[in-house]
Amino acid sequence: MPILPRLSELHADMVLWRRDIHAHPELAYEEHRTSDLVAGVMAGCGIEVHRGLGSTGVVGVIRGREPGDRAIGLRADMDALPMPEANGFAHASCNHGTMHACGHDGHTTMLLGAARYLAETRNFKGTVYAIFQPAEEGKAGAQRMIDDGLFTRFPMDQVYGLHNWPEMPAGRIAVHPGPVMAAADHFTVTVSGLGTHAAMPHRGVDPVLVGAHIITAAQSLVSRGTDPLDSAVLSITWVEAGTTFNVIPPEAKLHGTIRSFQPETRERLHAQFARLVENVAAAFGANAELELDPGYPPTVNSVAEAEAAARAAALVVGEDNVDWAPSPSMAAEDFGYMLQQRPGCYIWLGQGEAVPGAKLHNPRYDFNDAMLPVGASYWVTLAESLLPLE
Repeated sequence: MPILPRLSELHADMVLWRRDIHAHPELAYEEHRTSDLVAGVMAGCGIEVHRGLGSTGVVGVIRGREPGDRAIGLRADMDALPMPEANGFAHASCNHGTMHACGHDGHTTMLLGAARYLAETRNFKGTVYAIFQPAEEGKAGAQRMIDDGLFTRFPMDQVYGLHNWPEMPAGRIAVHPGPVMAAADHFTVTVSGLGTHAAMPHRGVDPVLVGAHIITAAQSLVSRGTDPLDSAVLSITWVEAGTTFNVIPPEAKLHGTIRSFQPETRERLHAQFARLVENVAAAFGANAELELDPGYPPTVNSVAEAEAAARAAALVVGEDNVDWAPSPSMAAEDFGYMLQQRPGCYIWLGQGEAVPGAKLHNPRYDFNDAMLPVGASYWVTLAESLLPLE
């Protein structure tokens, strides 16, 4: 695997950074220590550092050997998840209940290694912005950085991101010329009935029964209401009702998520689900209200930028190790907000399983350190190929 020699030399440093970040995970908008580490390493390389975008975000400005009008952004996320770690190795989490179970420690480190390399060599024309984003895990840190002027203060033509993918063998890269991750919306259905004794159900209106019918009927919105060639998910994942075995409660709540790729599919599911909730409840003499919280937009790559990413990936891992146009994932990513502002591409970097059986969001997950110079080499190769010296 042709890793850039200098990044092979920096591998030991990157492992130290990555394991330090893993041992000290921080939740959304609390990434103060991580931001300090990122800013400190970049400042030590002579990179112009800007802090405070999106609260704890950091942007490094790296100017090429030749001035130019073109600029690109490379983005990594920094936050951890609110979950305990089950690993016992030396770099396991020191912060109880907080864990880097999604590999953001590796994402941050790979971009930090690439930034250091680019600052040392500057073998490109124009500007590279190294974007270290807070709060990807459900808190929309990408949008916060945009609101704080990411694309106005740092005018870039394109923006790129990546995510490690344990389902893929280490060293493979997947590139999607279009949708790669889904939109993710969250909802709560509140069913109001009439509480009564469980032995006398005819005297009340059972919201649990109503909720069960809503759960069953809602599945038809995808299985019978969505084009089989489209993709969507409606999952009810959490039910709240009652306090004891012999009381029919007055209220039940259903929580869940709707995932989709196409804007029209997303809008249709929202409208149809609201109508279904209201009408099913009414048929049983109950009332139901839907609270729907639109979440992240779909992450959709632009074709030209996906092709550029695939060419850069092939230079690093070889053409045979680049998967072009695989099936997208119904998981979500707030990088989609950035791709609404600028063309770009979000790739998956295969890393295998550093801990057997432990994939993303597993309490025994760990990032595969062997992939650090691979990801960093991809970033450097992408930047140098998009901003070539004349």
